[in-house]
Amino acid sequence: MLEIKNVTKIFNKELSQDERRIALDDLSITINDGDFITVIGGNGSGKSTLMNSISGVFPLDSGQIIIDGEDITNMPEFERAKFLGRVFQDPRMGTCGNMSILENLELSYRRGNKRGLHWGFTKENEEKYVELLKGLNLGLESRLEQKVGLLSGGQRQAVTLLMSTLKIPKLLLLDEHTAALDPKTAKIVLNLTNEIVTRENITTLMITHNMNDAIKYGNRLIMLDHGHIILDISGEEKQKLTIKDLLQKFEDSDVTADDSLLLSK
Repeated sequence: MLEIKNVTKIFNKELSQDERRIALDDLSITINDGDFITVIGGNGSGKSTLMNSISGVFPLDSGQIIIDGEDITNMPEFERAKFLGRVFQDPRMGTCGNMSILENLELSYRRGNKRGLHWGFTKENEEKYVELLKGLNLGLESRLEQKVGLLSGGQRQAVTLLMSTLKIPKLLLLDEHTAALDPKTAKIVLNLTNEIVTRENITTLMITHNMNDAIKYGNRLIMLDHGHIILDISGEEKQKLTIKDLLQKFEDSDVTADDSLLLSK
């Protein structure tokens, strides 16, 4: 589903060799259809740069990104929206706070469609949204007209997750999407994530600073350090993985685990 071939991204290229930062360093990985990959690494390891490079926020210095056989390396960010779903760390991103839940869902459902002069809302779609919102178990199905900006962070993030998967994307990017939530709400959103991704068999990359979550969710785990993949495990090997194993990998690789990773033990 996703091929990343020899991708390099350098920041501050105009500065001296010592001052420039190589965020991704000739990185290559193949992600199979249906993979649910958790991505872990210390600060500055390249996790968010990888997400932003896939979504088109940052142009690459070299390499290729191919989704479902189509080379999107030079495709602008807005054109990649038809392939991708994304949920950000900040619950305010990905939704329009001044618009209702219904309006946000309708806009998301029409992503990638040709625009025309016809009525935007249908009873059929509204009934569909009500059923989907019921599945969140947050009581939002009776609040379709409420502005999204008035929702709690967890409610808003759950709506964003629903929006990003209304039209099943070829690739779902979850960029520390529970980091800004309290532990109880984060657990609810993670369980919803796992349920939707598993049910729809969505190819997914999920960045997390929580080692427990990295081990618990998904069928595959990769660890980044200074723009390199230093660990890539899946299947039974991942199922047997422990936090002690991950910490040992940090130690063996001479990588410093940042505070958020250590606190997630």
